[in-house]
Amino acid sequence: MAHVLLTVTMTGPDAPALGFLLHKHPDRVQTFHLSVGEATVFYPQSDPERVTAALVVEPDPIGMVKGRLRSSHGRSLTDYVTDRPYAASSMLSVAIGRVFTTALAGRCDARPEIAASPVPLEIRVPAVPVRPADGDLQGPDLVRALFAPLGWSVEAAQQPMGPDGGWGPAPYVDLTLTGTLRLADALSHLYVLLPVLDDSKHYWVGSDEVTKLVRRGEGWLADHPRRDLIVDRYLLARHDYVEDAAARLEVLDDSAPEETEDTEEETSTPLRIRRRDAVTAVLGEIGAHRVVDMGCGEGFYLRALLDDPAITEVVGADVSPRALSIAEKRLNLDRMPERQRARLTLRQSSVTYRDDRLAGFDAILLIEVIEHLDPDRIASLEANILGFAHPGHLIVTTPNREYNRIYGLAPGALRHRDHRFEWTRDQFGDWARAAAQAHGYTVDLRPVGDQDPQAGPPTQMAVFTRKEQ
Repeated sequence: MAHVLLTVTMTGPDAPALGFLLHKHPDRVQTFHLSVGEATVFYPQSDPERVTAALVVEPDPIGMVKGRLRSSHGRSLTDYVTDRPYAASSMLSVAIGRVFTTALAGRCDARPEIAASPVPLEIRVPAVPVRPADGDLQGPDLVRALFAPLGWSVEAAQQPMGPDGGWGPAPYVDLTLTGTLRLADALSHLYVLLPVLDDSKHYWVGSDEVTKLVRRGEGWLADHPRRDLIVDRYLLARHDYVEDAAARLEVLDDSAPEETEDTEEETSTPLRIRRRDAVTAVLGEIGAHRVVDMGCGEGFYLRALLDDPAITEVVGADVSPRALSIAEKRLNLDRMPERQRARLTLRQSSVTYRDDRLAGFDAILLIEVIEHLDPDRIASLEANILGFAHPGHLIVTTPNREYNRIYGLAPGALRHRDHRFEWTRDQFGDWARAAAQAHGYTVDLRPVGDQDPQAGPPTQMAVFTRKEQ
């Protein structure tokens, strides 16, 4: 019988609590029935400061084939020759969700304080299938790109195939993750990322998979530097599902961890929250009362602006009618008190076209917008926003390309697939100073997020202030 294996080890004085956290007694062997076979949980080690739980999945290869044949019109060689009984694929994710449901939710009545706290963990998955992503990201590099930003130290060993290794590296890694994280977070990382690495699922992907992804990715996926890759592969590139997931991720819990291992150690506040707080702090400094969020998307910043009583008028503008519709629903405009509702206007507009309705405001925000434009359209943005709308202040934030290496991205790689470019600090500074001089502004450059000594901050901000005439 083939087996798929996962071990979870907890160390330190609280290690014996692992049984409580997993809701599985260390002195018992427990078996669970799955749609594709059976899962068994037992404890190969239970010492005062080191406890290991093992999850073994025994797939039923005949049942798997029969299930595929019933749902398909033909047969292929992969129906009979398959690595599924051995590889840590979506079947292991299903087993985690079925066997460790309560632990995955972060609930433990017996040890609630430990369930809510980061604990020293070591996770081992000996046979993880890894299919290359677009570009050169593959094998151990892809594994590190997905797990390292979540706070894990990653060991991913890849064995050669064939006589004397002449067939190249095997498409599997022996994965060991070590880190200090909440057990619920660790399980959610595995639940989502194992099928992402495999880029395949053993079951039909329907719309309910979007809800699963958003729920299991809560607190970490929205800010992951490989978010687009994760969403696309988890949903098997189903365009409608990918769009839905991308929109829903904007309202994940604000308790998400930071984007990288380094910043995770320094702060528990996610970068997007720190960026938002930096922007609202600037608005307070300049005393802005009438503000436009240009490229407002689904309304993340609009909510913060409405929460500030000093801001009397808020305009959310976006080129996408769908984004504005989502923002309207998420802000609950239909149930918003009339006085607050009167402060907010949503309208379709674009940074590359003149819009009389955007003129005369105290401040315009361009938060993570400029990098989505083709470079040859930036001049139009400058002319329309700084030149024509001519606000008292313009606040621009954009990724710092130098910081991408901290996320484990390959040289030249961008953080998201829809970014047209990303600037270094020098490039951003040169653009900001030239734009300010051309349109009668001064500019103040500021970092956002924890700074790396060489790479600088993850986000860079420019605060333009109109010169007095």
